[in-house]
Amino acid sequence: MSISFFRTPGGSVIATEADHRLNAEEIEKLCWLYGGATVETEDGLKGCFVGPRREMITPWSTNAVEITQNMSLSGISRIEEYFPVKDEHAEHDPMLQRMYKGLDQNIFTVDIQPAPIVYIENLEEYNEQEGLALSPEEIEYLHQVEGQLGRKLTDSEVFGFAQINSEHCRHKIFGGTFIIDGKEMESSLFQMIKKTTQENPHKIISAYKDNVAFAQGPVVEQFAPKDHSTSDYFVIKDIESVISIKAETHNFPTTVEPFNGASTGTGGEIRDRMGGGVGSWPIAGTAVYMTSYPRTDEGRDWENILPVRKWLYQTPEQILIKASNGASDFGNKFGQPLICGSVLTFEHEENNEKYAYDKVIMLAGGVGYGTQRDCLKGSPEAGNKVVVMGGDNYRIGLGGGSVSSVETGRYSSGIELNAIQRANAEMQKRAYNVVRALCEEDENPIVSIHDHGSAGHVNCLSELVEDCGGLIHMDKLPIGDETLSAKEIIANESQERMGLLIDEKAIEHVHKIAERERAPMYVVGETTGDHRFAFEQADGVRPFDLAVDQMFGSSPKTYMVDKTVERHYENVSYDVTKLNEYLRRVLQLEAVACKDWLTNKVDRSVTGKIARQQCQGELQLPLSDCGVVALDYRGEKGIATALGHAPQAALANPEAGSVLAVSEALTNLVWAPLADGMDSISLSANWMWPCRSQEGEDARLYKAVKALSDFCCELQINVPTGKDSLSMTQKYPNGEKIISPGTVIVSAGGEVSDVKKVVSPVMVNKPKSTFYHIDFSFDQLRLGGSAFAQSLNKVGDDVPTVQNPEYFRDAFMAVQELVNKGLILAGHDISAGGLITTLLEMCFANTEGGMEINLDKIKCDDIVKILFAENPGVVIQVADKHKAEVKKILEDAGVGYVKIGVPTEERHILATFHDATYQFGIDYLRDVWYSTSYLLDRKQSMNGCAKKRFENYKQQPLEFVFDKSFTGKLSQFGLNPDRRTPSGIKAAIIREKGTNGEREMAYMLYLAGFDVKDVTMTDLVSGRETLEDINMVVYCGGFSNSDVLGSAKGWAGSFLFNPKAKAALDNFYAREDTLSLGVCNGCQLMMELGLITPEDEKKGKMLHNDSHKFESAFLGVTVPMNRSVMFGSLSGSKLGIWVAHGEGKFSLPYPEDHYNVVLKYSYDEYPGNPNGSDYSVAGIASQDGRHLAMMPHLERACFPWENAYYPLDRKNEDQITPWMEAFVNARKWVEANRKK
Repeated sequence: MSISFFRTPGGSVIATEADHRLNAEEIEKLCWLYGGATVETEDGLKGCFVGPRREMITPWSTNAVEITQNMSLSGISRIEEYFPVKDEHAEHDPMLQRMYKGLDQNIFTVDIQPAPIVYIENLEEYNEQEGLALSPEEIEYLHQVEGQLGRKLTDSEVFGFAQINSEHCRHKIFGGTFIIDGKEMESSLFQMIKKTTQENPHKIISAYKDNVAFAQGPVVEQFAPKDHSTSDYFVIKDIESVISIKAETHNFPTTVEPFNGASTGTGGEIRDRMGGGVGSWPIAGTAVYMTSYPRTDEGRDWENILPVRKWLYQTPEQILIKASNGASDFGNKFGQPLICGSVLTFEHEENNEKYAYDKVIMLAGGVGYGTQRDCLKGSPEAGNKVVVMGGDNYRIGLGGGSVSSVETGRYSSGIELNAIQRANAEMQKRAYNVVRALCEEDENPIVSIHDHGSAGHVNCLSELVEDCGGLIHMDKLPIGDETLSAKEIIANESQERMGLLIDEKAIEHVHKIAERERAPMYVVGETTGDHRFAFEQADGVRPFDLAVDQMFGSSPKTYMVDKTVERHYENVSYDVTKLNEYLRRVLQLEAVACKDWLTNKVDRSVTGKIARQQCQGELQLPLSDCGVVALDYRGEKGIATALGHAPQAALANPEAGSVLAVSEALTNLVWAPLADGMDSISLSANWMWPCRSQEGEDARLYKAVKALSDFCCELQINVPTGKDSLSMTQKYPNGEKIISPGTVIVSAGGEVSDVKKVVSPVMVNKPKSTFYHIDFSFDQLRLGGSAFAQSLNKVGDDVPTVQNPEYFRDAFMAVQELVNKGLILAGHDISAGGLITTLLEMCFANTEGGMEINLDKIKCDDIVKILFAENPGVVIQVADKHKAEVKKILEDAGVGYVKIGVPTEERHILATFHDATYQFGIDYLRDVWYSTSYLLDRKQSMNGCAKKRFENYKQQPLEFVFDKSFTGKLSQFGLNPDRRTPSGIKAAIIREKGTNGEREMAYMLYLAGFDVKDVTMTDLVSGRETLEDINMVVYCGGFSNSDVLGSAKGWAGSFLFNPKAKAALDNFYAREDTLSLGVCNGCQLMMELGLITPEDEKKGKMLHNDSHKFESAFLGVTVPMNRSVMFGSLSGSKLGIWVAHGEGKFSLPYPEDHYNVVLKYSYDEYPGNPNGSDYSVAGIASQDGRHLAMMPHLERACFPWENAYYPLDRKNEDQITPWMEAFVNARKWVEANRKK
């Protein structure tokens, strides 16, 4: 092997390993690929460099190597990038990088020989040495198995057994017996959760037994290509859907290495939803982060309650930034939007006990859908083929499952370092594309499907074959690291892989699809029918060979013996004269404060099916209560999801904590019109608890689970899924133990009858309207467990709860009726921060207007409690003309309400209580609320962008100007969404591996009247597709090759260095009857290939955004007077549009008037200009106006419901937005100009 070093223009070094000395032609291609790099003549380089750990091939390298293969370069095995630093003390992340003193030919050499198979002589010793966490009963059981086999067990068998039977995988505590205060409890935790579904099955089809839970969904349209094994046209057919709900936690890996921990947490949750039944589709994600205080600035004195610890791995601030970067990055690259989330930071000390999220919580949840046909797994039969699809095996997470089951800090860091994950979202997307294809075809050949996670192949593949048994051929498994031992190959948890059981007859067809999608596919074994599960090497030796029931047979019953411990927390005391100071403190807590630092970097628009995401109003501030997706592009049937948690209250009262978590999720969800009201709702309950950490903790968990079960049964809703993580304790080398507060996070989901009717929290400046408060708790106002108490370093015993579940249900259903009838102008729930926060948030996203509030009618004589208590409830704004009807509905339901105020033109909230008046300045408090976001944003945005954002966010409201001729009706352009026959006018979408925005683009072309062909780069490279009969091509958005080596560089390489693809491209652009459009990644491709300005000597470039981070926003653009096919008729319009990109900065070498500029950002300053583009350019066209490249996503803003903000007077009238006109213009041009 020989390593060549290339120096990039930016100064970094790219080391390229090949099995031969590179020749001049190969070096020339690589210099192009590396962005104009020069090759170093020496075999080594002097100086200090920071680069990846040599034993971990990065996903970046995997993608880079694949790009070289797709450019017809062979023999290259690894490519990594190294950055020069001034000395060996320079900062770097020791979890992922190391310091190199000079680079030489050995930087990739790992001196490890694959370890031989070991027969374990002493199980007890091996258990402790490897950190397997096996109990004495399990070791005894393994001795029995040795007796049955007449031999010692291998290291693979013991290790695999420990992983499969770990608490993490088997949930033994939830299935165990609790003995509290000497009395055996009659139900296990799991039985109490299951009881909710037994009593209220509603539409549940599958619960507790699969990767996800499924509920029956509506009939929706499936829009997909007819044949997935070649390029083919999209067709529409009706499917009976099922809705999936699931939430996953990834706490331990996120504590150790947050970026990859949270990234693979998100990836694992997506794989769970891919692996439901015999395949299903993820659609949108949620995220929750809980850490200790981040200490972002001086003067936040509530953060001083505990001294700063010597953090084991990362500081809380680093965890918040890196974990959210990781989760965002995975979704952005995979193409799953994140539409709902939550943050909590917390530390507390009382009674000599320390509570804090030093062991952090990272929850990834979400919703998805599938077909009723595919929602249950099939039964394996002998002869089915075992297929692994996706990435290679690496030394990852060896021990992840069992290490996640114990306290962090208990094992040596060597074992815990093994828990560092490796995320490659683009690889997962390719595997998903194959699953998606098989589920969309008329016949699905998948018998069963499982994701690879904890315990790798041994867990995944054994679950696939079930008790039928199976034989896995180890020489067929893909190996990314040649130094792996048999044990490591069998049990590593490399991610981005799916295991499938496929009917043998279909293997060839599946292979064609996989090849077309560039998804690595390996047939690795078959089901045997002999009830044994074995891995066999090429030499016939079996490092793993057990009967299926020996693998799963043991779990001895777990007994949790504990006693009730009364813990009391001092109630908060306060002084009414300090109201303004209290409010400032509360608004700065991360849980209450603005979450813009999270929403501004995560894609919230991909799929084009997002009807409600976090940001609201003309200022686009994160204020939404729930997230909503449409199930197809008709914009009616959909799914809503929302979150709830109350761990501070749970400390003082675990039962109330559970009730409040469920209540919060439901008061967040109530704003979406649910198909069957409360009966549509299913919950996922995720339990993070410090079991066995101190006396009374297990008893508290039992109470909390029982309270949640009872409350759900009384509300008549089910909890068909969930997860537990019961080792939430961090130990420090000095012996100190910090306990994470017992926490349940509730994710609610349900079918929505009409996504266009979801209520916004943004108050409408309408003088003739009234605000009402509706209480759901039927309890006195209490401050225990509130953000207010927390800001004064108290928890407080006096915690609110829901006193009457039946009343809560009535109130929920009454508000649902108001939502369905369109009687609510705006509505917002009361949770973290209390009523005053609710009212302020209803005003924040506007630029003008305020409220006059009178609190005399609220039954309480304490202004602090009225403003800050977090009793479940809502505030609604109702137009005066609907007042009588609203009152009648509430009164008929027996639900109490109080009029609390009216809108005013003044920019304040003026609150009167008895004889006192309190004035709250909205704009001033909005900056206080936003300041916490700015403090965190500073750590992730470069070039002063965080400060610019903080200064400009309130000065860049969205503005709309429509052309007078635009009616907003489908009929204006003669469009028919019911069309299911060809039109004869042909367009194609072109996608590369990693493209993720193609479906929404294809649909908008289809609706505009095109027949749309799905074309992949492999279709063009192979010559199967030539584009000869196509008149318009669109290069779609996404992350081709994960943006490795520059966005679209690898995609461009596929065109330039493959003769058939190059010929198809050249021939298409030589014709005069063709149009093309490139959006986002497609825009980057067109600029890289010079397709817009072929006549220019100096080419424009797309550079990294000024902020050096991904930018996600719904923002304003202006269409200047222009001559272009698509946008000419829109000249003069001002519209809202989605952006979602990392390298969107147009760098244009000539003056503005040299270019045919067809789209500009409406504001020149960041964030209105999200990337720093020259002349604020968002899109340019060729001189003849036929070819257009733009960064924003017009295809995600063609319907008013897809727009994050749309003028209120048109919102309910328009069926389409002016962006649809652009597609219609293209279709009309083709009709007029195509050569018959």
